[in-house]
Amino acid sequence: MTRRIIMHLFTLKRMTKKNILGYKNTAIYLFLVLSSLNFGSVYAQQLDLIKYVQPFSGTSASTTMASQHIEDKTERLANTIPAVAPPFSMTQWTPQTQLTETKCLAPYYFNNKKIYGFRASHWISGSCTQDYGSFTIMPISGKLKTNSNDYAADYNHENEASTPSYYRINLNSYKLQVELTSTLRCGVMRITAMKTDSLYLLVSPNSDENKGYIQIDKAKGEISGYNPVHRIYQGWGEAAGFSGYFFIRIKKVLKTGGVYSEGNVSQNQNINNQKNIGAYAGFKLQKGEQIIIYSGTSFTSIDAAKRNLESEINNDSFETVLAKTNAAWEKSLSQIKVSDLNEKKKKIFYTALYHAQQHPRLFNDVDGKYPQFAGNYQTKTISKGNYYDDFSMWDIYRAQLPLIELLKPDLANSFANSLVLKGQQGSWLPIFPCWNSYTAAMIGDHATAFLASAYNKGIRDYDVKEAYRLMRQNAFQMPDSADYLNGKGRRGINSYLKYGYIPIEDSIPNAFHKKEQVSRTLEYAYDDYALATIAKDLGKKEDYNLLSKRSLNYQNIFDAKIGMVRGRFENGNWYSPFYPDHREPYITEGTPRQYTFYVPHDMPGLIKLMGGSKKLENELDSLFNNKEYWHGNEPGHQIPFLYNYTASPWKTQIQVSRILDEEYDEGAGGLSGNDDAGQMSAWYVFAALGFYPVDPVSGNYQLTSPTFKQTTISFNDGKKLTIKAIKSSNTSIYISKITLNGKAFDKTYITHNNLIKGGEIVFYLTEKPKIKYH
Repeated sequence: MTRRIIMHLFTLKRMTKKNILGYKNTAIYLFLVLSSLNFGSVYAQQLDLIKYVQPFSGTSASTTMASQHIEDKTERLANTIPAVAPPFSMTQWTPQTQLTETKCLAPYYFNNKKIYGFRASHWISGSCTQDYGSFTIMPISGKLKTNSNDYAADYNHENEASTPSYYRINLNSYKLQVELTSTLRCGVMRITAMKTDSLYLLVSPNSDENKGYIQIDKAKGEISGYNPVHRIYQGWGEAAGFSGYFFIRIKKVLKTGGVYSEGNVSQNQNINNQKNIGAYAGFKLQKGEQIIIYSGTSFTSIDAAKRNLESEINNDSFETVLAKTNAAWEKSLSQIKVSDLNEKKKKIFYTALYHAQQHPRLFNDVDGKYPQFAGNYQTKTISKGNYYDDFSMWDIYRAQLPLIELLKPDLANSFANSLVLKGQQGSWLPIFPCWNSYTAAMIGDHATAFLASAYNKGIRDYDVKEAYRLMRQNAFQMPDSADYLNGKGRRGINSYLKYGYIPIEDSIPNAFHKKEQVSRTLEYAYDDYALATIAKDLGKKEDYNLLSKRSLNYQNIFDAKIGMVRGRFENGNWYSPFYPDHREPYITEGTPRQYTFYVPHDMPGLIKLMGGSKKLENELDSLFNNKEYWHGNEPGHQIPFLYNYTASPWKTQIQVSRILDEEYDEGAGGLSGNDDAGQMSAWYVFAALGFYPVDPVSGNYQLTSPTFKQTTISFNDGKKLTIKAIKSSNTSIYISKITLNGKAFDKTYITHNNLIKGGEIVFYLTEKPKIKYH
């Protein structure tokens, strides 16, 4: 142990102000070190990989090289938060610099000047959605203040520290130090008084709808309540049929307590359905004295929040909870171990891996209860695994969910089972299930794409027949008008089935994203292909033949004369005028040129339409040379890898290396735009490893040059895959040859089965491209 202390102190000596944990002084670092020494092997390696994670990344406007070319400054916000919680938790804990649960406003921004408390958040990381069912705890000293403008505290980053399992801030104006750690469903706050004074805890349910309830039991030192959840997108503003519940236990006798609303304080024990309600608890603290606040959360009831707290934490110390959560992150991050001298890229990589493990969100209590999907305060109990929600499906089916399929197939199975349960409970497979409700947000039907991707990788421990029935219903049927208005079913499905594409005349009025007909057609064609692969395996030949034919519907909106996709009317005429590089109403978040490359399931077919692989290469060259590639547009994420379908796959290696360097950086501005529930980060993880799932359903990954000297991936069954990059020089990025388990490997892609078998893949990299390529 003495040797370990010396080693830690040596590390401490080398730390600077720029260390990602943000420790200007060494006190908290030393606390973490000494804590680790108290908890044996579980905690012994707590900082091995966690030290690389930068939770503040994406919390301020982007400073990456690529972001400087973005004209719309709102698109330079990644909208992540410094989330404190184990991977895929029910609730993330974050400092709060924004008061509301407003759409597109994250709870925390690095450049804001005031803290309004510490939020138990259900914000979808890196999104433009909104928080829901949250509550906030704000400690203040001195006199009681309940108006936010009065109690908000100035802060600076010199007094702030953050890891995936821990957050600390010194609120100098109150002479209080606040620390946070958490479990899957619960949190612990520790407050240290830096002077003798009165302390008040302000607890708010955070309802923007002037709803909610809070009560205080001064004798027991308990505060509890709920914040009703309301839908957005389809059914905007309607009750979602569940609430965010909380139960707080304070380990100190209260001197005073009560409730308030709009600055009006009373000694009552509870308050509900008024503006800016909250409860306060008062204490007297001596300098150096600490107070511990335990919080349980649930989506089913206050009692369940209490049971979750008793089960996950009970009376464990702050250090014990911190040790367990640190161990959980260390175990998860260490599934991919990077060996390289480039510390900056390791920080970016492990931060990306952290961001890729925020969602989907755990939704059930420790006893398995969860709110019924699209229900009305009804509960269900899951018998096996866990139930999850907040699937930002249009984004994450591309890389974030495939990353989970690769690293954590059991978790991916729970995700798949959760989607099937939603379909059974709501009668239709949801398109974009968030807030445990139908939303019909974005486009496509990518629950189908994910289920097919998982199924084809052998992830099948759920009701496959029910999954197929629900996917098929989405693909072949139109809901009745009431269900359709409620967000069920594919948008524009009748037009798609009638014409083989969605014509301009169908403006898709009953959706948050209206029109976007060409993008919808392209993505439905992919989903049809995805479903066809399961139909074939299940022996459903008629469905397979029909869906396979429909998967070619992308051809119906490809204008051969201009070589791109284009809006089309019912009579077959093309939409005019045609602007290939402008935002068009029939394209989702992009341009016709960008979306033309979205045919991941049939690249040979697209190449034929374009006029051959050389034409594809030329079009890709034009896209990149004219700076038309937009990394923030998810359907473009596969584009850099499409050179692998040409005679010049070395150009994939150029473009991927460039994007890794230009779109990602360290620091609070290290992401170029919305992280979209971890999709942007998952792209980085895959690309840095040297392979990417252009078509996740196929189980094939397109290869590129890996970023690190050596990486080892550990799979759940104990197998390991080592990826080595042997460079002729430090600047070598071009693949000259590849070996797999010592044998020559001459393909531009590798299969999922190749990867999970383990072994060793070696990339030999040179400074000059290999022009002739197999």
